Parts: sequence; structure tokens; C-alpha cells
Amino acid sequence: MKTKYIFASSLLLSLAFTGCQDLDTAPEGDTVTTDQKEEVYIQNPERAEAAINAIYSQFNQRTPNANALGTERHNDIGYPTIMLCTDANGMDVVSDNNGYNWQGNSLTFDDRDYTSYEAQMVWNDLYNIIFSCNNAISSFDPETDNPTFQMYLGRAYATRAFCYFNLAQLYQFTYVGNQDKPCVPLITNENSADAAANGAPRATVQVVYDQIEADLENGINYLKSAEDAGESRPDRRYIDQSVAYGIRARVALTKQEWAAAEEAAQTAISLSDARPATIEEVNHPTFWDVTEPDWMWGVLVEESDPVVSSGIVNWPSHMGSFNYGYAWYSGGKQINRALFNTIPDTDARKGWWLNADTESANLTAAQQALMKGYGFGPYTQVKFAPYNNELETSTNANDIPLMRIEEMYLIMAEAQAMGGNAGTGRATLESFIQTYRDPEYTCTAASATDIQEEIYRQRRIEFWGEGLIWFDIMRLNKGVDRRGAGFPQAASVYNIEPGSAILLWRIPQNEINSNQALTEDDNNPSAPAPTPVQDITE
Repeated sequence: MKTKYIFASSLLLSLAFTGCQDLDTAPEGDTVTTDQKEEVYIQNPERAEAAINAIYSQFNQRTPNANALGTERHNDIGYPTIMLCTDANGMDVVSDNNGYNWQGNSLTFDDRDYTSYEAQMVWNDLYNIIFSCNNAISSFDPETDNPTFQMYLGRAYATRAFCYFNLAQLYQFTYVGNQDKPCVPLITNENSADAAANGAPRATVQVVYDQIEADLENGINYLKSAEDAGESRPDRRYIDQSVAYGIRARVALTKQEWAAAEEAAQTAISLSDARPATIEEVNHPTFWDVTEPDWMWGVLVEESDPVVSSGIVNWPSHMGSFNYGYAWYSGGKQINRALFNTIPDTDARKGWWLNADTESANLTAAQQALMKGYGFGPYTQVKFAPYNNELETSTNANDIPLMRIEEMYLIMAEAQAMGGNAGTGRATLESFIQTYRDPEYTCTAASATDIQEEIYRQRRIEFWGEGLIWFDIMRLNKGVDRRGAGFPQAASVYNIEPGSAILLWRIPQNEINSNQALTEDDNNPSAPAPTPVQDITE
């Protein structure tokens, strides 16, 4: 008999968060209603808050999958694991496949083996967040008029939408043209008991996207009611109405619903307390603090968090150049050389990486000396500052960006161009880049598709290392062409065609074995490892 793996692993997780689970059953054994739960929350508001904090705590964890994997993996750190894996799958975050680089399996697409550690971590991380969202949603009366509880419901619905949107893009190709194809099991607060008993099959792409949109609608409505009543988030680790609209903009862009994407992006901009970072704010290493002016949403990390006290089991350890961590020994992370060479010298972002001479105009003398002292090579990232801007710090408490407002401007420009207003889209793009990144920028693209391609290039530059570009690869039906990128090993140089089976993640073997509604035939097909190709050198 199959055990319910998703639910069993999530149950272990839930035991750490007793704010809502212990309310499901009365001492006499009767089921407690949501009205009764809400009364408990009114009397004990810390329990309601715990139900929501259980969601966001999972974005930042030290080896949360150790029990499932039977070992501790130092790239097992919650949602940033997915960022690291997907960036390594692509062509823009270049690294050396050596013993200090924990993204080696993703560099070579060995993570597509459904027994791989990465296959399990990616799956578990997203479904465990969904599990906590379902717990939170089921803990509050959907008709509540309590603004605090409305805010909590809004966050839970919007976060669940975020997770299913990511799952949809990892386990199936882009929405348009694939609506009837199998996506992922759809588990909500409404069907979780049945799924635990009988398993859950893969829902179609259309059904999953319908749920995503319904969750966003609910989330936005609850957040609007709460915010209109004076509720607000204490910090940017939590989703607010502007972030929910930002997620809606991402979804609409993927569905090629151009007018809806433009409207959602504009609404996100108007509601947000963020603004684009200026040239002066990005012409030096930064992107480490959730309070920076352009961050809409991020993973907030405290010095006391286990990922920080671990020293090296954290996102800055793998990504950072200026702080203690694996990057000092693995050779760090570099930008695709061909992409770097498309950035004009007048663009402030050119200095986010060392040039061919291992120098950057964005660095102080001390920062430059550190990069040379640790032997970092050309094109190594200096985009991300160390915690508190302290060079060589071993306190890796950097916050991690999940959404920056610059993305909304680029979504708006793409949606305008592809929606029939190429001139407007080009003007929006030019105005944004000229104002915030490169005063001398001119967009030479004329057609809608050429403008879209130019925006894709801009996104690859702007959001390098932030775990976003794989979703563009899938959304735009791109391939992975690493020729000329500067990958150190010839074995990592691929030219993977769009639509190749290797681009899709596979449902982990443990889930196939334990989910009664899934069989081996339900999984994405096993694909051969990509074949290395002849590199292009300068």
C-alpha cells in the first residue's frame, strides 16, 4: 500500500507549527469549525500569526529535506534552492563544476534524474509551502470581516498561487499550446483529505492555471479589504496587494494575455511602496537588504537563523564573492561572456561583473583588492554586496530578492509591444533604461517580437542570479545555448533545443511510489543527458 509522501513529509513539517494544526480537533474528539478556530485566534492572536509565519519560514531553512534525503545537502536551503538550481540549468550563471560547487548536478542536468537530491528538494520545497498555505486557509472563516484575518488569508492564497505557478513552469512547457497536457497534482485545502487518502493525479496545465488565477483573485480581494481597513505588512517578507498584482502580471505575461499583464504591472507599481533603484544606487555592489528601495518582496534573513549560524549552508555562501563561503573555493559565479559583451560601457550594470581584465568600475579599491586576492576570474559577479557591506564577513545574513519593481516596468513594456502597441512598448523600455540604468540607451528593435527579444536580453542582465530567468526560458519557449558563454568545462557546453524533454523536471521517484494516483507512466519522460557541443571562443 502506498504511503502518502507529499502529505507524510508535510505532516512532519507541520508538527513544528502548532498554531493551527492543534485546533482541528476538540479535546472530546469533535472537529472544530472555522468559526471556533477564529474565536481561538481572537483570544490568542499569536496563534493566527504563527499559522502565517509557518508559510514564510519555509522560504529560508537549513537542510529542511535532510530526513527525506537521508543526508544533509548544503544546497538544501528552502526556496533559494530552486533559485540556485534553475539558474545553474540555464546559460547565464556560469560556474566551474568542481567539488566545492553544489550546483554541479544542475549544471549538467543530472538533477533531471528523478532519484536526484535536487529533484526531491525542488518538489518538497514548493509543496511544503503549499501545505502550510492550505493549513492557514482552512483555519479562517472565508466570510471573516476581521481585517487581520483577511490579511492572513490574502497572503496564504497569493503564496499558494506563487508556488503553483512555479511548479507549472518547472514540470510542463509554457501555457500557450500546452493547456491540455499534464502538469502537477493540485492539492488545496478543499481536497487535501481525499488526496491524503487516495492520492492526487496530475491536473492539466489549464486546471492548474485556473487554480492559480482563482487564488490570486481571492488573495487580492482579501488583501484589499485588509489594507483598506488599515492593515499593512510589518516588512517585505510578507506578500501585500502590490506583490499579489506582481504575481498576477507574471501569470498573465506567461499566458500571453497582454492587456491583463500590462494592467496588473501598472497596478503593482501604483500600489507598491517600492521604486526603481537609481543609477547611483546600483553603480556599486548592493542587493542584500529587503529594505532597499526597489524590493517588493524578499526572503528576510536574521543573524540568528540556522542558515546563518551554519556559516556555509546559505544562499550568499554559494552566490557571494565578498563573503566567506563556498564561492571562495569554487571559483564563484560568472556571467555569460557573450551576454556581458552586449552591455554598453555606459550602462551601470556593466560593473556588476568583473571585465576581461578582472576589474569593475563599480568597486572600491578594497573591494577590487579582495577580488584579486581570492583569485576570481573574468566576469565574476560583484552585483551582490556582503551582509552590512562588510568585506570577508562570515555572517551571511543577506536577504534574498523574490520580486523587484524593475520587473514590473519590463513586463509592462513587453505587454504593450506584444499587445499591438510596439511603439509604446519601445518607449516604455527606453524610458526605463535611460532613467535607471543607461542614459545613452536606445532601443533599435522595431517589431513587437524584436522588442520582446530585447526585453528578454534586458531581463537576463537585470535579474542575473535572482532565480527568474529559467522561467523566461520556459515562458518564451527558448533553448539553452551555452556556446560562447565561458563555461570552463567542455562537458558543460550545450545547445539544447527549445521543447527538449530534458528541460522539464521529473516528479521524484518517492512521489511516484507513494502517491496512489500516480504511476511511472504519469511522469515526464526520462531524457538522455544533453550532448556537449563545440564551444565558440573569442
